[in-house]
Amino acid sequence: MPANSAEPPATLEVVLVKGGRTKIRYPAELLGDDGTRLSVRAPWAGEGVRDFGFVRFEPGDVFTEHYWRDRWYSVKEVRAADGTVKGWYCDVTRPAVLSGAELVVEDLDLDLWRSADGTDVRRLDEDEFAASGLTESDPAAASAAVAALDELERRAREGGFEELLP
Repeated sequence: MPANSAEPPATLEVVLVKGGRTKIRYPAELLGDDGTRLSVRAPWAGEGVRDFGFVRFEPGDVFTEHYWRDRWYSVKEVRAADGTVKGWYCDVTRPAVLSGAELVVEDLDLDLWRSADGTDVRRLDEDEFAASGLTESDPAAASAAVAALDELERRAREGGFEELLP
């Protein structure tokens, strides 16, 4: 869409599903869809502040989120209200599905954080993944999830996610 277009930006509803239930849903501006990767931008959709100890997500933060129809993860660049990059939060998910104006993503518990300067790369929620029972109920999906987390960690340690993103 041209920059001077009078049309409002397209919006999608991002629907994050976990364990068969909707965990969160929020509106997001569609930035692009090349048929494989969808990119959206949305303000922090959580309630209040979420302090992980290594990063705080808070009102005013903006997430530029990238989802793939053929990959088992999403990559989310997190910026503070002043535009400063806080880092990248990555979710291990089943491939994203666009259904009408809903972008549905199934969270598989595993996550990865990479700080803006790349000095802090950490795998998250491996205990939740182990407790989920996915390894027993869907071994192929569990294997794909672990491989996705390994790929994300490798990319994070080797310089980041720029080659994945526009």
